[in-house]
Amino acid sequence: MEKRGFAMIVLAVGTLVLAGCRSAPPATSSTPPEPAPQSAPAPASEPAIQLTTSSPPAGEPSSQPIPAPAPVLTEDEPLFSTFGWKTDFSKHSVSYSEIISGGVGKDGIPPIYQPKFETVLQADSWLTGKDPVAFFQIGEQTRAYPLRILIWHEIVNDKVADIPVVVTFCPLCNTAVVFDARLQDRVHTFGVSGLLRNSDLIMWDHETESLWQQAAGEAIVGELTGQALTFLPSSIVSWQDFKASFPEGKVLSQDTGFSREYGINPYFGYDTSPFPFLFRGKLDPRLPALERVIGITIDGKSVAYPFSVLAERRVINDEVGGKKIAIFYSPGTVSPLDEPVIEKSREIGSAAVFDTTLATKTLTFEWSGSRIVDRETSSTWNIFGKATEGSLKGRKLEPIVHGTHFWFAWDAFNSDTTIYQP
Repeated sequence: MEKRGFAMIVLAVGTLVLAGCRSAPPATSSTPPEPAPQSAPAPASEPAIQLTTSSPPAGEPSSQPIPAPAPVLTEDEPLFSTFGWKTDFSKHSVSYSEIISGGVGKDGIPPIYQPKFETVLQADSWLTGKDPVAFFQIGEQTRAYPLRILIWHEIVNDKVADIPVVVTFCPLCNTAVVFDARLQDRVHTFGVSGLLRNSDLIMWDHETESLWQQAAGEAIVGELTGQALTFLPSSIVSWQDFKASFPEGKVLSQDTGFSREYGINPYFGYDTSPFPFLFRGKLDPRLPALERVIGITIDGKSVAYPFSVLAERRVINDEVGGKKIAIFYSPGTVSPLDEPVIEKSREIGSAAVFDTTLATKTLTFEWSGSRIVDRETSSTWNIFGKATEGSLKGRKLEPIVHGTHFWFAWDAFNSDTTIYQP
């Protein structure tokens, strides 16, 4: 199984490289490119592209993916090809020895710059009940971004309630987070750099071509080094939960301008691999590297909540950084990184985090039979933090920024994290 998992990831990288090259030429201007014309996806039977550790000639682009360059240079010199970049590489907050190529060039994995949406009824014809979707809401406007689409694009530049946002998903880290795309009154548009640090997606902005760490939301190379984006509350939930709660919500359409096998997992077998792909850091043995956790940081305090614990307890009440929180778990969501066909993958469930203070009252939650209730009023609550029955029906809890990560990824960027113990 271990060999199968690794082989499938190598095949996935090759498939993504081929698919990206066929329909998404790198963007080099500050204007988001129009979607490329439709083209056929790479056949599943195509052999994986062989990874190499050789470097391209100076000033020339690599003809093959280069995962982890071997040359030892100074920390002020990038170890990856800088061909075609307008980035100010003299500014960086991390050692260049930590940044490697993921096997594709700038926007070789094509982000979505002009997303289209459809109704819940329309999307229900191609999404299954257990499909994982990234849920995001501003006011009464709700969005579902199916991971079967995000796994092929990793970034969606969108606008919700007139607020520009960037929706991101890193398959190698299982990290789905949403950011406000504004920084100092300037709206930024983001693409996929093709570079990785700690296996995590590095984004780039069109305005300055600075490089951004997805998991941290921080610019690590270029003019904006040290600047940070604002995280916005979001969660991964099942399609059946989303459509039941938001029948008027909008769903990211498969009409992306690219030909992809949406619903097929190009990273199949990754969930059963004991080691993360293209990770060069030190693994923390406190949890299995690819154990899923809910990661939360409040007032400088970071805590990881293992899904194995969440699945057993269903509800956790805790206090982080002086704030009382509750984590709700819902079964039924499948992994996007398990079987070749996502809908046939194993169930992992989903979770969301909320502030337990409602008005002036602090609530305490528990799992009662088959539902989440609060002890104070016995009202019933759903995975979106809304009371569906009882005296508090219709009331909503304030969501807390969090992320669903693989343990190795959360620990890599939050090395001082504690792990929740029941």
